[in-house]
Parts: sequence; structure tokens; C-alpha cells
Amino acid sequence: MCGIVGYIGQKQAQPILLSSLKRLEYRGYDSSGMALILTAKNAISVRKAAGKIKVLEKLLAKKPLQGIVGIAHTRWATHGVPNQVNAHPHADCLGEIAIVHNGIIENYSQLKKELGKEGHTFRSQTDTEVIVHLIEKYYSRNVPLEEAVSKAVLKLEGSFALGVISRREPGKLVGARLGSPLVVGIGRGEHFLSSDIPAVLDSTKEVVFVDEKELVVLTADNYTITDFLGRRIIRKSVLIDWDIAQAQKLGYTHFMLKELNEQPKVLEHILASRLKKGVNSIVFEEQRISDEKLRKMRAIHIVACGTAYHAGLAGKYILEELCRLPVSVDVSSEFRYRDLLIDESVLVIAISQSGETADTLAGVREAKEKNAAILAVCNVVGSTLPRESDGVIYTYAGPEIGVASTKAYTAQLAALYLFALYLARVKSVLGEEQVAKYLTELRRIPPQQETILGAQKVIGRLARRHVHFGSFLYLGRGINFPSALEGALKLKEISYIPAEGYAAGEMKHGPIALIDEYRAVVCIACQSRVYEKMISNIQEIRARQGKLIVIATAGDDKIQDHAREIIYIPRCSELFSPLLVALPLQLLAYHIAVARGCDVDQPRNLAKSVTVE
Repeated sequence: MCGIVGYIGQKQAQPILLSSLKRLEYRGYDSSGMALILTAKNAISVRKAAGKIKVLEKLLAKKPLQGIVGIAHTRWATHGVPNQVNAHPHADCLGEIAIVHNGIIENYSQLKKELGKEGHTFRSQTDTEVIVHLIEKYYSRNVPLEEAVSKAVLKLEGSFALGVISRREPGKLVGARLGSPLVVGIGRGEHFLSSDIPAVLDSTKEVVFVDEKELVVLTADNYTITDFLGRRIIRKSVLIDWDIAQAQKLGYTHFMLKELNEQPKVLEHILASRLKKGVNSIVFEEQRISDEKLRKMRAIHIVACGTAYHAGLAGKYILEELCRLPVSVDVSSEFRYRDLLIDESVLVIAISQSGETADTLAGVREAKEKNAAILAVCNVVGSTLPRESDGVIYTYAGPEIGVASTKAYTAQLAALYLFALYLARVKSVLGEEQVAKYLTELRRIPPQQETILGAQKVIGRLARRHVHFGSFLYLGRGINFPSALEGALKLKEISYIPAEGYAAGEMKHGPIALIDEYRAVVCIACQSRVYEKMISNIQEIRARQGKLIVIATAGDDKIQDHAREIIYIPRCSELFSPLLVALPLQLLAYHIAVARGCDVDQPRNLAKSVTVE
């Protein structure tokens, strides 16, 4: 979950690394550091600081580093408290090697004992430090740095993405990967190493993805990829169509607010890309699972984590209604450890914004061993999940920097809607006219999202009236039960207010005991087949003095008899309502968090991409 960057070229590395590091701060931000090979002295110099990158930036302004080769790191702490000593980079005993690491080394304790007996001195509490001492152990005068790194990583258990430099070989930057993402940026007379694409976007859009159990050696003019045994691997570069502006705030107070407001355009882009060959022709260029194979599928299993899991839960309702297939949904961390009753007749849909979510990748690998077909729903072109899947639907949401997901969530929903319609037609569950009707409804959603965004000031005022509540309960029914879960997650992620999401029908089975005048209750009561049931739930809450916020359909005058605090969304079919409901829930969480003075883009203890178990 940490962010690592590296640079080798002809320019001064410090400003490049610092700029790249800032664009990776969503991956972790409790400490940071930088190491450069000093041009004048051919020595490695390190600067580290606890806290966010701005603390490191101030330190570097006072004590700058001069060099054209370096590595840097922003940390999400696992082993060792967030402080200056535990911050990366870490160095070997002689100060000849420096390393940055994303991941977890599971056998570090055993390795640390062995290395300690051999005379190595440890300065930190981190698992990472054992790696640099292992490299030191194998790095004799006759062994190149990449060979020492290869020998070291073969001793490691767990996950890692590494960046390594040595003052003895100042024209070389080495990276290695197992279970954590690593990207090479291709420049002219310079190369970059990074955990994620946004870090290199202002320098290059040409990247190479380092795969599992691979090592890369970068020089200013070249790069070489091998496996851990030294066998050469040839891989083509990929051009990324993201713009650097997409990874900047562009006048918005927070990335989350910017990305929240981008949702109508993201959905328009998805529809324009997927329906480009005809009014009712759905196109998935990277979806390589044949129609013949899809027709044979007897069940679907969705695996995902966090917000993507909530998209998967909504996907269950969508796929079952449109495709008439049984759908199961699992949290990836549970799926990977179950005795999976799946085979070649099961389609596994794996959802991940980054394509690097550790538990989801592990679940996919388990499913592949049982011959299930794997379809990825992912935002990052060329990331690990698409490469390991049989087919992929890219969500085209662009970079999402805010830790709390907004546009990636609705983009995932859009991908699931389109795939469900595609599959329903392939399996002859829906005819052309029915699909055309659904697509017409779907095309109406972006302008309806714009209507909701036009009411941001009203929603902001409502949110600020509820800042003082100590906890929130979110209730929804049917396809908007997952919306309730996602609304609760958004609030607790960025405001730290305890919030729970429930199926409204479950309220009398326990949660009703929590309702009193100190708890706010958000009820999703759009027009639907269970609308009257939702009204009954609202009346039960009112009877117990619960403070109601209701999301309702525009034109619903009846709801005013039951609640004063109402957020209206445009009228749409129940099936597509999650694409609208998501926006007021996101705005509610955002404005409450801002009013509480919380760091919306970088909430405590969280990171954007969970690349460790």
C-alpha cells in the first residue's frame, strides 16, 4: 500500500522524485523519504521524515540532494510505528545500498535473527530492512547488483515491490516485484520506476508493467527485464491515455470533490466507448471470453473488496434480473480461503479499481485452478488483474486519487450494467427491443447525475446540520441495499463517524435498538417495488425519534409527510437508481467530513490500493 518511485537519467532527481511522490501519497502518508546517489561524492545520502510528504519537502528545501539517480517512498505503516527511523529508504550496514519497499515480508523475523548472527546491524523495526541486509550479504565485488537482488528475493516470503540503488553501480536502478505493483516509465535518456501510473504521467505516457516474479534493471538509456533466475523477458510498452490534468485538482478543494463531479462525464465516456458501433451494439474490445463459452455459464461469482464489493452486490441484482442466472458475491479475503465449489461452468467476475488488490488477485488465482472463467472489471490498463484474467472490461474512469472511491464505483456499476445486457442478449434472455429500451434508459443517467450535482449547495447545508450526530444508520432495500452499505462506508472512511448499512427489512431484527434522538438515519426511499415497505420503516424510525435523512424520487409529494430532510434524485427506473443514489450519499459524506475538519483525500490509517493481505 506504500508508494515507491525511482529515477535514473540526466536531470536532477530530487524535484522529479518529490513531484512523483506527491502523486502517490494516496497510497500511504504517515512518513516519507528519499535517497540519492550524490553526483559529487559518489555516496548515497538519505532524507527521511515522519508525517506527510510536505514535511519531507521542507527538509529537502533546507538540505537538498544533488544527484541524477535516486529512489523515494511514501509509507503506510505495517511493521514499526510511523517515525523517522522506520521511514524508507533503508540502507545496509556500510551505507552502500539503499532500498524502498511496498509489501510485507512474512518471514522477516527469522531472517532478521539469521542476519543478526552474521553481524548485520538493524536500526528500524521494519520488515523491509531485512531485504537490504540480504542484498548486502550477496553483494560481493564480483556480483552485480541485480544478481544480489535476485538471490535476496528468493529468500523472501510475502509480497514486495522494490527499488534498489548502490553507490558502487551509480548508473543502475534495480526493481523487483512479487505480489505488489511495479511500473517502468520510458523516457528519452531517462527511466522511471513507480508503484502506479500517476507518478510518471507528467514525464511520460509510455510504460512497461513488471509482472510477478520479475526483476528490472534500469539505466538512463535502457531497461532489461528478467525473471528471478536471470532469464530474459521481452515485453512491449503500453501507451496510457490518461492526461496529467486528470491527476490534478484543477481548482477543486479536494480530489474527492473533483472526482465526484466527474461522474457524469465518466459515464458518458463509457457509453460512447462501449456503444460506438451502433445504437444497441455493446462492444468490449478486451473481453476475450467467447460468446459460445458465455452461453454455457450456469452461474456467476463476483469477488471484490471494499467499495468494489458493494458494486458487486449491486451487480448481483443487475445480473440476476437481466440474465436470469444465479449470482454469488464474496469479499475477496473470504473467497480465497473457502473450499470453492466452482468449475468451468462458473464465470468469476473480479472487480478492482487498481487491478492490484492482493486478496482479489489471490481469489482469482484460486478460481483459475478450478477452471473457472475470469472476467476482470478494472480501471488500470495493463495492471495485474487484467493480465491474469480471461477477459477484461476497462471502466475508463481515469486516475482516482482520493482514497474514498467515487467515480470508480459508478464506473464499475456502469460496466456491470453493460455486461449484463450483453450477456442477456448472448444467452437469448432479452431480445433486441428490450436491450434497446434498457440502453435508452441508461443514456438518460448522465444528465440526471448533473442535476444532482447542481444541488450540491443544498446537500452541503443539509450535511452541516447533521455534523454533530455521533453515529449514522443507512437503510436501503433491493438494489439499493448495497447503496446503503456504500453510503455508510463513505461516511466512516472520511469523517470517522461510526456508520452502518443495513437492509431495511432487517431493522427489526436488531438495528432498531440503536435508534434514538442521537443517531441520524439515512433512508433510501426511491420509487420502487418496495417503496411502501420503505415508508413503513421510516414511520418506525420516526416513532423512536430517529433523525431522518431521506433520499427520494423527484415529484414524490407523499414523502414530505414523513420527513423534513429530503434529498431528491431525478425519476428513473429502479434498476438504474444506484447510479443516481450514489451521488447524494457521496456528497453527504464529503460535506460532513469537511465540516468536521477531516482530511478528506487522505483519511487516517487508509491507503488507496490495498496490495498486502
